[in-house]
Amino acid sequence: MIKCAFQNWGLIGYEEARLKQLSLFTENLDLKLKGKEVQNLLVMCEHKPVITLGKSANIQHLLFTEKWLNERGVDLCQTERGGDITYHGPGQLVVYPLFDIEQMGLGVKAYIHTLESCIIQTLAHIGITAERYEGFTGVWLNKDTHEARKMAAIGVKCSRGVTMHGLALNVHTDLTYFDLIVPCGIAGKAVTSIKKELNSDYTVTQAVAIMKNEFANQFGLVFEDE
Repeated sequence: MIKCAFQNWGLIGYEEARLKQLSLFTENLDLKLKGKEVQNLLVMCEHKPVITLGKSANIQHLLFTEKWLNERGVDLCQTERGGDITYHGPGQLVVYPLFDIEQMGLGVKAYIHTLESCIIQTLAHIGITAERYEGFTGVWLNKDTHEARKMAAIGVKCSRGVTMHGLALNVHTDLTYFDLIVPCGIAGKAVTSIKKELNSDYTVTQAVAIMKNEFANQFGLVFEDE
């Protein structure tokens, strides 16, 4: 079993969370380079409305100007994660694993596969069948059909086995915000949420409990607060 701390940052601005993550990531990387043990930490939170641009983002996938977005309370942030463009906001569970995946015996591809498993199993607990979609990022419903829709996005940064950034699961997110972008650069594909699929008032707090348990199961974690 791998020791891991857990923190819930609640509703937090994206840039504030990014800088907190970056500080922890830098500390972990420094420990790793000195041959010391990394402090694994699992962070969960929600963000205030923000559109984020990954390292491979195509600015043409941003459909409105930064000024227009800011006037409507939506921030625009460049970030270190891989991938294209996405939206984060209230009602979306965002998970940031600050892990040493080498300590867990994982490469980057296996790590992302395990993140996907955490999402898929979390959704299975509440009666939603989701799966990977070959050629596309994230976790999807009804793949390979004209009704294919994305439930969760993944974007990570990894250096020498030390990770930051992670995943975002739409719980009761206001999906109209995704109309401001071409989500993850994938045109013609819908985005969905737990609320939309189940027509229920499922909460982020409920999702946190299940997702935390799935991280323990999938990564072999034991949380220090338990």
